[in-house]
Amino acid sequence: MDETVGAGGSCGGAPGNGGAEPESSNSLKAFGEVVKAFRKRARLTQEQFAPLVRYSVPTVASIEQGRRFPPTDFVDRAEEVLDAFGTLRGAARHLSRRPGLASWFRQWARLEAEAVSLYTYECRLLPGLLQTEAYARRLFINQLPPLGDEQIEAQLAARLERQRLLRERPNTAYSFILEEHLFLRRTGGEGVTRELIEHVLGLAELRNIEIQVMPLVREDHAGLHGPIRLLETPDNRWLGYSEGQENGQLIPDSVVVSKLQMRYARMRSQALTLEDSKSLLRQMRGAA
Repeated sequence: MDETVGAGGSCGGAPGNGGAEPESSNSLKAFGEVVKAFRKRARLTQEQFAPLVRYSVPTVASIEQGRRFPPTDFVDRAEEVLDAFGTLRGAARHLSRRPGLASWFRQWARLEAEAVSLYTYECRLLPGLLQTEAYARRLFINQLPPLGDEQIEAQLAARLERQRLLRERPNTAYSFILEEHLFLRRTGGEGVTRELIEHVLGLAELRNIEIQVMPLVREDHAGLHGPIRLLETPDNRWLGYSEGQENGQLIPDSVVVSKLQMRYARMRSQALTLEDSKSLLRQMRGAA
């Protein structure tokens, strides 16, 4: 699922070929050099520039080094702060591709990077935002047709970079509903699973992240149609996203999005509470 690993549309589907062709990040590096040049022209250090565009210093550094895709609001603020004559906006329009991301996922990834709320229900595998490096690597290794070493490293780097959103956007509300069987499957073995559970428990302690577990035995379940992804844009518009084994689709239709919101809301009441979810994860960590 996510950037590079596709999954079947129904619960229990196995990861498929992600269809992501690793590519050069030269366009991102070029954009970063342009930002750096205009910043230096304005005689600003990264430490001085970061608060002006309302991003952290590490984020500014990542963008200038070509390691992170620049969010739209960063481009707009940098354009104004640096008086860049429209250069940054023009350059950003050519950044339509992201290294290591499946072609169908890139639009959602851009929206995700600016979302004020992000809701995810998964029944196939742990969402990319929550994966450990070892778990993600095992997913990539298991892909068919097989990936080359360079492809695996490119996709792994993209996934780990994307996870920075969880900590760099503390004002974004993240909600995850995860099926209990995702941890019981023990993808990658006991050690990988134990580390994964520990990682998820750590994320669950952050104020902006809510993680609920849907118990293995549940008579009523509003998510039997499959995974759900929803996000709220900065202008408070809600969008959905659906992904299959070899494709993904943005869902702008408000009627469909409303149905997904209704199902997600019901699942929040059907899943274990936040504290009970943590308790179950601790039990599974001990048994892994």
